[in-house]
This record gives sequence, structure tokens and C-alpha cells, in this order.
Amino acid sequence: QVSLVESGGGLVQPGGSLRLSCTASGSIYSIRWYRQAPGKERELVATVTSRGIITYMDSVRDRFTISRDNAGNTAFLQMNSLNPGDTAVYYCNADLISGRARYFDVWGQGTLVTVSS
Repeated sequence: QVSLVESGGGLVQPGGSLRLSCTASGSIYSIRWYRQAPGKERELVATVTSRGIITYMDSVRDRFTISRDNAGNTAFLQMNSLNPGDTAVYYCNADLISGRARYFDVWGQGTLVTVSS
């Protein structure tokens, strides 16, 4: 059994920054950050593929940075210049390797980011 645990959410003023972390119980093969705002559908924010290809949704490009540590079991989402439109629950979603097994589409529990003055 594998798991993902997010942390780093909270309340921040417009223009501020937050860094979200996603720690896996195995090695991260590929990682995705999603978010879901109240009353809206979940949307894909950023991705790092198994080959290291990084993509962002248009509204966060140049403000958010997705990365992962060298050990391979923690991913990050650095969020700068936050605005109220970024308010949402943020989820990490990953494909993991643990021992000889691969686990696909593993979800974390989510962490709430609120941007408000």
C-alpha cells in the first residue's frame, strides 16, 4: 500500500507565496498537481512526467513551479504572486514505484489554499 501526503496550504494575502509539498511512501514516477475551487470542477495545474517534461495550465504559468527532490519521494509546488482566483483545495496525484510494484493514479488528501486579504 502506498500513500501521498500533502502539506503547506494555508491562508495567504494576495501577492503572497506558498510552497506545497507532497510526500510519497514510495518513489515518484510522475507527479501532477490538481486543484478544485468551491463549486468548480477539478483542474490540472502542473505536471512532471516520468521523462521530466513539465507543463502548466495557462493561468499559473510564470507564477507556479513544480519540482521534486533528488531522493524522488517528495514533490513541490511553489506558488508565487497568488491571487484570490487561486483559492482551492490542492491535490497531488502520482504514479509511484515501491519495491517491484508500480502504483498508478494515487491521490493525496488535499490541502486548502486560501488567498484573501
